[in-house]
Amino acid sequence: MTRTAGPTGARAGDGARETPIAQVRNIGISAHIDAGKTTLTERVLFYAGISHRMGEVDQGSAAMDWMEQEQERGITITAAATTCFWKGMHGDRPAHRINIIDTPGHVDFTVEVERSLRVLDGACMLYDAVSGVQPQSETVWRQAARYKVPRIAFVNKMDRTGADFFRVREQIIERLKGMPVPVQIPLGEGAAFRGVIDLMSLRAVVWDEAGQGMQFHDEAIPDEDMARAQQWRAAMVEAAAEADDDLLQKYLDGIALTDGEIRASLRRRTIAGEIVPMLCGSAFRNRGVQPLLDAVLDYLPAPSDLPPVSGLDSHGEPSLRPASDEQPFAALAFKIMADPFAGQLVFFRVYSGVLATGDAVQNSLHGKRERVGRLLQMHANHRTEIDVVRAGDIAAAVGLKSVSTGDTLCDPAYPLTLEQISFPEPVIAQAVEPRTQADHDKMAHALERLAHEDPSFHVRIDPESGQTLISGMGELHLEILVERMRREFGVDASVGAPQVAYRESISRVCEESEGKFIRQSGGHGQYGHVVLKLEPLPAGGGFQFVNAIRGGAIPHEFIPAVERGVRDAMAGGVLAGYPLVDLAVTLVSGSWHEVDASENAYRMAAAMALRDGCRKAGVFLLEPVMSVAVETPEEHTGDVLGDLSSRRGQVRGMEEAAGGGRLLRADVPLAGMFGYATALRSLTQGRATYSMEFLRYARLPVSLAQTMLAGRGAR
Repeated sequence: MTRTAGPTGARAGDGARETPIAQVRNIGISAHIDAGKTTLTERVLFYAGISHRMGEVDQGSAAMDWMEQEQERGITITAAATTCFWKGMHGDRPAHRINIIDTPGHVDFTVEVERSLRVLDGACMLYDAVSGVQPQSETVWRQAARYKVPRIAFVNKMDRTGADFFRVREQIIERLKGMPVPVQIPLGEGAAFRGVIDLMSLRAVVWDEAGQGMQFHDEAIPDEDMARAQQWRAAMVEAAAEADDDLLQKYLDGIALTDGEIRASLRRRTIAGEIVPMLCGSAFRNRGVQPLLDAVLDYLPAPSDLPPVSGLDSHGEPSLRPASDEQPFAALAFKIMADPFAGQLVFFRVYSGVLATGDAVQNSLHGKRERVGRLLQMHANHRTEIDVVRAGDIAAAVGLKSVSTGDTLCDPAYPLTLEQISFPEPVIAQAVEPRTQADHDKMAHALERLAHEDPSFHVRIDPESGQTLISGMGELHLEILVERMRREFGVDASVGAPQVAYRESISRVCEESEGKFIRQSGGHGQYGHVVLKLEPLPAGGGFQFVNAIRGGAIPHEFIPAVERGVRDAMAGGVLAGYPLVDLAVTLVSGSWHEVDASENAYRMAAAMALRDGCRKAGVFLLEPVMSVAVETPEEHTGDVLGDLSSRRGQVRGMEEAAGGGRLLRADVPLAGMFGYATALRSLTQGRATYSMEFLRYARLPVSLAQTMLAGRGAR
């Protein structure tokens, strides 16, 4: 039975809320790399009065790209949070608080997008007016859909030659299976772009050349654009009428819907995930940003517009928490960041209740209670100290030592565990070694801190070579982390060549595999004896452990030790030291000794049984396969296709790229993609671009597996 939490939290009545929760928006800005996310955010902060000058990405002066590596490379690496207030483009609304997270576009940092979308209420999806829906656009769309995040679309760079608002609309329908509903259309395109046509008022909004986009005015729609504007307004009204039967009947009866009814209906359908309001502009040319902020207020939800968040209470029963200050405190930690001055910062989203500086919170996942030292409102890497946070807020806390990404923070009197954030497994690894003995201890500390911040970054010691191996989502991901280790922690390290993060799995069922660990010495001995059944699971099936012991052959208190032993052995692999995946293990039998039985003995016995059973079941290697998209000029298409085939790539499709050329899509093993950027530049005279993301694990061909194992020395 699902239930709502009971009495009010202890701090629920503290003080008055400055901004009503209905006037709060938590949004993210997501897109393919170079679509203009950070530029747009800089304009938003300027027009909202948070910053007094516009930062530029290409000049390294963007406030949201505060890391040195971001400024040097001109890309966003880490999700940055900020808060601004907006009263509408005409200043005629109550001040709405907008909490914004600017997320990276590069696929290597997709974990930043993943954890941001988990705690946001709405998202602004940015599209390049020339390039349209690009590969990473598809990835962030899927992530938003998985978390049921309502979206609005903003077609940026309308001033560029080749810009086409309506082609982007068609691509959203075809590639993303979305339902875009334009609420404005462009007034001119390319060099002629000077404003937007607002379909609600059927007026043109034009920005003056001077004044950094601060000055704009309404004017009549030019005669040559009026027919098209009326056509798209009719489409918008029809989409609004489909919100409910009463409105639809009114529309069919020929009764005009009011602007208020249209706006409210579009809002309801947007929040339900049925439509995506669509706008346009040029952030770099300071056009279209203010109407976008109005659209955030009009169409994206406040925390109170969404269903109550669901979690598990202390009894493991489903429990609901509405977005209200009057409910017990519940929040999700979505990001950990090391700060050189404040120590560890924990970014969290408050779903219900109120938290004040000095209050105690419980980490419900680990059962630990801690006290909040300070609360901070973040603006990129700048911060303002605050006294209290309320339902719907996004803030950072200082003083929480044992919190990890995805942990739930709650009122100790009303425990609640929210759904954790799922993160992808790393697909690439590198060996890293300190150059001097003095760097050795510093490196261990640095890697521990970085892994705590980034759940997609793993660190392990190779048991055979003793090398430290770091694993991540791509070459750029690891390059940035090694650079951070040098700059932030002063560690000078040498890095080995990239290695593929293979996996192991089994071919068939092993009905019975026995493991015995028996040691006799003075005093108590060690005794553990288990019999396991191993079964392969479908790709992506993970791990299942089933206890089928009957009649007490192994006492109940030793069963968890058996599972731990199995997991330990899976982590170290059987064939070549890579983790075992897609495996079901059933504990079918065993025995125990009244005096000598111990948890450690059963762990050892289970590990022995698993390794023996895997050898009987036939172990094979799995390799990561990447989904690769290449945009290339037409004349180089043949060369690019041939090169992808030589890398064991399977071409899945070819289509015309936005703005000319060809867009090639292929599935390519990661092992074949090392150094691809250099090869592609050489093949196409530097004119092609590519992106890739992890797709799946697939069986490594036997001949290649044998070659690789011979090089490593198979176990």
